Amino acid sequence: MLNRGYAYTTIIISKYHGRTLLSHLASLYPHSSPQAWQQKLDNREVTVNGVTATGSESLISGQTVVWNRPPWIEPDSPQHFEVLFDDPHLLAVNKPGGLPTLPGGGFMENTLLRLVQKQTPNANPVHRLGRGTTGIVLFAKTAQAAAKLFADWNTPRIQKIYWALAQNIAQHDAYEILTPIGLVPHPRIGLVWAANPSGKPSRSLAKVISRAPSSTVPSSTASRSTPGTTTFEVSLNSGRPHQIRIHLASIGHPLVGDPLYGLSGQPLENLPGLPGDGGYFLHARFLRFHHPITGEQINLEAALPSGFSLCQ
Repeated sequence: MLNRGYAYTTIIISKYHGRTLLSHLASLYPHSSPQAWQQKLDNREVTVNGVTATGSESLISGQTVVWNRPPWIEPDSPQHFEVLFDDPHLLAVNKPGGLPTLPGGGFMENTLLRLVQKQTPNANPVHRLGRGTTGIVLFAKTAQAAAKLFADWNTPRIQKIYWALAQNIAQHDAYEILTPIGLVPHPRIGLVWAANPSGKPSRSLAKVISRAPSSTVPSSTASRSTPGTTTFEVSLNSGRPHQIRIHLASIGHPLVGDPLYGLSGQPLENLPGLPGDGGYFLHARFLRFHHPITGEQINLEAALPSGFSLCQ
């Protein structure tokens, strides 16, 4: 089934002043070649300040560029979720793997946001999980609840605990990981979040739950043998993109099946798949906080998906 299409809107900043529209689109959306973008322009899909563009325009700071992407058939994704908590102010659900939290990357309707809002139109996520990540996603139903949760999210007032299945046997029982996270260039996908000495300060606490000398791990494509795995419980003290995946990789424990990050916390040069692909095991298991309206202590738990039990 076709979705409704989407208008991708950007404002030209001074950095891109004078660049031609065609070169700007090809660098901003590298999933399509310059030739493919010229075809979209010829199809009258792009406007600059509301005027249909040809691609040869020289951009000016402050202009609004809109790509009106026509309706498309989205990739399949799970269409179910488990409700963990529901009251007039909050909704918490257990997100399955393969379901994006928010629209993006080719997904508009097949997202957790759209599925939740079909039942609860006023619910909006306080945070997001990657498409391949499972577990707790918290939604706010009121502006008051959202404001309080947003203010507290990356503070000790909200305790977020994940379980992760990682490559290799951990030598220690616990790790404090302080690897800074920032954008780095990648030849295939442009800029990507990764371990970066000049990035933002980041802190994770990882505790070993179990070790397995060797195992056969199922993934979205095929089973794979690993030289040993460690299941970590990870508490976040900051909220950087892909933080757990990057942090565990930076200490020599990339997630089993991660299509993006290698041993150093850097993106793999030869990606086995797209960055949003699943196949790894990362689960938002516990969320503990005080209710933003009532002050009640809320302790949420999402049961582990079957893949974790197969790897123990």
